[in-house]
Amino acid sequence: MPKNLFQDMVKINSPRQPVFKVVEKSQMITSRYLLWLVALISVTFLFFALSAFFSNAKITINPKIQNVPFNENLVAGRDASANNLPFDLVVISGEDSKNIQGEIEKEVSLKAQGAVMLYNAFGSSAQRLDIDTRLEGSNGKLYKTKTKTTVPGVAADGAPGSVAVEIYAAEAGGEYNSPPLDFKIFGFNGTPKYSKFYGRSKGEITGGFKGKSRVISDSEKANAVSDLKATLEAKLFRKVTDQIPSGFVLLKDAIYFNLDEVNVAPASTGDQMTINVKGTFYGFLFDEKKLTKKIIEKLFPNEEVVDVYISNIRDLIFSFATKKVLTGETKDIDFNLSGDLKVVWKVDEKKLTADILGIKKKDFSQILAQYPSIISANLLLHPFWRRSIPENAKNIELMVNYPK
Repeated sequence: MPKNLFQDMVKINSPRQPVFKVVEKSQMITSRYLLWLVALISVTFLFFALSAFFSNAKITINPKIQNVPFNENLVAGRDASANNLPFDLVVISGEDSKNIQGEIEKEVSLKAQGAVMLYNAFGSSAQRLDIDTRLEGSNGKLYKTKTKTTVPGVAADGAPGSVAVEIYAAEAGGEYNSPPLDFKIFGFNGTPKYSKFYGRSKGEITGGFKGKSRVISDSEKANAVSDLKATLEAKLFRKVTDQIPSGFVLLKDAIYFNLDEVNVAPASTGDQMTINVKGTFYGFLFDEKKLTKKIIEKLFPNEEVVDVYISNIRDLIFSFATKKVLTGETKDIDFNLSGDLKVVWKVDEKKLTADILGIKKKDFSQILAQYPSIISANLLLHPFWRRSIPENAKNIELMVNYPK
């Protein structure tokens, strides 16, 4: 075969595949790198997108708190004007009793006692009755009123006037004890008033006794009555506090307890005597916001202080300035309030949240400076690399450390 022809054949059949294969491999590697780069960018974008979606801010606020001593005399009224402090009066009565061992036997003479509601159906004029006015019971026995009283006249709608009065038996003895009775005023017998003035007892008439019975010494009686009084007062106080309306406060010393009646039932059989006490509890309720406003006016007379509350207002020491007798008809009271107050400034959480939406972290302190009710705050962003507060209020958790 000619040499030249062989060389031509070599040129023609000489394989070029290795060259082409190197080029294809380089392209494959480049494509793979690009694919990984795109995937990495996509994952990174998705990560940041999800981070933005789940981002949140937690802000803890420390409000302004000022401890201030307080000692002021105040006046309050049930029908107070806009400039005065109003109060509401809650009145509740109750009774309690205990048995005590009688030690000394002696002759005892006790008169039965009870209460009567008197009615005036005679006319529109009130009827005055003196102390010891005799009342004739439907059992044929006579009883007397313990105090002076006035029976109101007939009302405009025709309803009889009425008044409650305490009574006692004209004589000692168990025969005056009785279930509820009807009464006439004995002195009106033979006049037109006799049928128009009448009474009905409020419950049983009890305590009448005449004969030998075991008794207790005066000191034992005094101790027993003192214990019963304290127990009854505490029981009525709990009953009142359970019924206080929302927004009102009953200061622990803003109360008055009157011991209305003490009865000692003789030991007619055995040697156990029963001591029974009846009393009335008066509680002076204050609207907490109005009381706070009055106290703040006294504390800061030359400043306009708003949106504050007193966290320990119920710890104030209350004392009546006068010793006048308090009743359900009391219209005004003079009293003193004292104690170390903790005045707390309220934070407008809605406004603060609106003010910080979308702001940068570095501008947070400037916003806080516009709120004198805030002493300090702590801002925590999630995820940690965020440099701005979320623009959606739902992603902001705001907590104010108000004292309990």
